[in-house]
This record gives sequence, structure tokens and C-alpha cells, in this order.
Amino acid sequence: MSEVNESDRFECVIINVIDTLMWKGVTVEEVESGGRVYFGKVKPEGFDYVPGDTLYIGMKRLPYELEDIEMEMEVSLYDGEGNRLDWTFL
Repeated sequence: MSEVNESDRFECVIINVIDTLMWKGVTVEEVESGGRVYFGKVKPEGFDYVPGDTLYIGMKRLPYELEDIEMEMEVSLYDGEGNRLDWTFL
């Protein structure tokens, strides 16, 4: 596998959107690998996407290991204009 750069973006399809009181929970599936990621704190303002729409994820390796936790990457969710919508650790 080639090195993943922080500027790389991977196309994803929205699988599910959950409305909560303050946020939207968004599950996306990466098109090529079929891997899924859940983002739990997407701001609802301006988020008018539905399942089947396209968003993008970007990944970067953490510069350090989190103690007793097996997290290696920060994964961010982006819209088509490159706006960061949310992030999580994997």
C-alpha cells in the first residue's frame, strides 16, 4: 500500500444520517475499500446531505501513540468544497 498523505481525499457515500438534538451522526462508506466510518458531531447548520450523497474523508497518522489506546489515525470528513465537517480517531 502506498503512503497516505494528509492532503489525500477519498470518496465516500453516505450510508446513514441520524438526527440528534444538537448534532447529526453520519456514517460513510469509502467507495473502493467498503470501509465505514461514523462521525457523531456534524453540525446540522447547512448539512442537507442524505444517504447516497458523496462526501470525502482525509486521514493523517498521529505523531504519537495514545497510551493504552490503539488509535493510529485522525480521520476527517469533508464536503465537496473541502470544508471540514467533523473528525474522529481510528
